Amino acid sequence: MGRISKRLFYFVLLPAALIFSGWQGWSWWSWVSSAPATNSATDTEDNSSAVQITIPSGTSSQQIGQDLEAAGIIRSSTAWKLWARWLMFQDSGGEFKAGTYQLSPTDPLAEVAETIWNGEVMQLSYTIPEGWSLKQMAEYFEQQGFFSAEEFLETVAVIPYDQYPWLPKGLPSIEGYLYPDTYKVVAEQVTPEGVMQQMLTQFEQVALPVYQQQQGQTDMSLHEWVTLASIVEKEAVVADERGIISGVFHNRLDKGIPLAADPTVEYALGIRQTVDQPLTFKQVETPSPYNTYINAGLPPTPIASPGVASLEATLNPEETEYLYFMARYDGTHIFSRTEAEHQAAIAEVERNLSNQ
Repeated sequence: MGRISKRLFYFVLLPAALIFSGWQGWSWWSWVSSAPATNSATDTEDNSSAVQITIPSGTSSQQIGQDLEAAGIIRSSTAWKLWARWLMFQDSGGEFKAGTYQLSPTDPLAEVAETIWNGEVMQLSYTIPEGWSLKQMAEYFEQQGFFSAEEFLETVAVIPYDQYPWLPKGLPSIEGYLYPDTYKVVAEQVTPEGVMQQMLTQFEQVALPVYQQQQGQTDMSLHEWVTLASIVEKEAVVADERGIISGVFHNRLDKGIPLAADPTVEYALGIRQTVDQPLTFKQVETPSPYNTYINAGLPPTPIASPGVASLEATLNPEETEYLYFMARYDGTHIFSRTEAEHQAAIAEVERNLSNQ
């Protein structure tokens, strides 16, 4: 805008608009700077609640004002029209942005308008803890009301190699590759595809470089690395033990001894053991490609999503002579070098539990 146009607006058009608005019997500034008046305690409570409104692409400024007025977010679509013109005058190249917004009737009209003008769309957050499986994620998203568990599991069964060519070939699903973290996402992108891509991108940016920096120093493939790290993640509760647990598993793999990791049996059977209901001999003997009591080596896929600490510990295991560990059920473990020491550790834990 040139200087003459702005002077014209400030000294001619804006005063004229204000005079006109006063002649119509309402105060321009009261609509711009304040929310609709309330008549009761109930109204106040209702107006303090945020309202979610979606503005489709291509919606005119006038229609937006009418929709906001109908939703009770603003008092007058006429005041909205004047404020919209002011925004367009200030930023001739700008426009109101489509999207889903969370707005409150207590917000001043000017604030509502600028929120939509700047495209400050509604964002949701979700948190995926370290050690969660795809099934747990699916249940979580359904509980949050994002989408159904079935939709999520169907989506992650299709591997997006075109977008993430570094993913190992032949995966049955992307178990283990959705990075555990807290995420924010635009409401319109809360889809199974959207969150999958967000978590895969985070793995690509946070986890993948850890492996790439060690290439040439490890004989593990990317898939073997993530798979073993997922078991370390499930077994390690205390951070100080993560490197030792990784060292135990590396020792067993080197010697061709089955990992005998309880979480792999739990994953295979879709159960979770507790102090009161530990795994039974029958369960441990149940055939499955994931049963590392029966099968030597690694299971066919990761069993959960490991965090960066477990991923790093898997690449840099602590040097140890231990071949066994027994959970105390308080987060810590008893580590042993021989089968005899391990059996003694088991007896010690059982004795302590029976005395509680």
